[in-house]
Amino acid sequence: MSALSFKAQLPADVRAAIRNGEWPKPTAGLAPGYVQVNFAILPARDAGDFHRFCQKNPKPCPLIAISEIGDPRIPQLGADLDIRTDTPRYRVFRDGKVIDEPFDIREYWRDDLVTFAIGCSFTFEHSLLESGIGIRHIEQNRNVPMYRTNIATDPAGKFHGPMVVSMRPLKAADAIRAIQITSRFPGVHGAPVHIGDPALIGIKDIAKPDYGDAVDIRDDELPVFWACGVTPQSVIVEAKPEFCITHAPGHMLITDLRNSDLSVI
Repeated sequence: MSALSFKAQLPADVRAAIRNGEWPKPTAGLAPGYVQVNFAILPARDAGDFHRFCQKNPKPCPLIAISEIGDPRIPQLGADLDIRTDTPRYRVFRDGKVIDEPFDIREYWRDDLVTFAIGCSFTFEHSLLESGIGIRHIEQNRNVPMYRTNIATDPAGKFHGPMVVSMRPLKAADAIRAIQITSRFPGVHGAPVHIGDPALIGIKDIAKPDYGDAVDIRDDELPVFWACGVTPQSVIVEAKPEFCITHAPGHMLITDLRNSDLSVI
């Protein structure tokens, strides 16, 4: 299956291909027009605090859906969707440390787990592309660059830590247009949190992202930073819950929701 034909598939077809091991790569640009989500899977005893954390930090952690306890399916996101198999790569944490990055998590599944689906900036990229704004990591076939910042999140229970941001380099005029477009999508991070000098938000070297891949930034471009749904992974490192599963950065869950379902305009 070619990358081009794969990108043209509907979400159920994309999930089936991922489930069958046909796409083990980042999901940026796949299933245009459909919502992609980050997620964190936690034991029920930690779910209340994490739910409050997301409610207190809607910019990096906009909640899209929450599963029932022990249920790997989230019907409102897709009738056939199975959180254990439908993401290209996962991260398994114990006490805040990554112990595995498997292609499915069936062996780790437990009947006390709760899945939190969190909005992803890949969702609004389709609208940027439709407006003629190029997305560098898609153009260069790389994972989006993501950085830990000095922007603190609002703590809830044990959950606390720095915000993570994703970055897209844009010309000034395109950055202004991107603000207008992404402001319509508060459920997937909304408008940028910073434009320009990375050092002002604690990023020491923009060429060395903490997650994902570096991309080219041209002389006439500004780095534009959006709050990122990888923030929970930064928080998990700080909070050290006994057990947690997330997506690997850039490897999202593709849902049957349309981007227009999350637009406020």
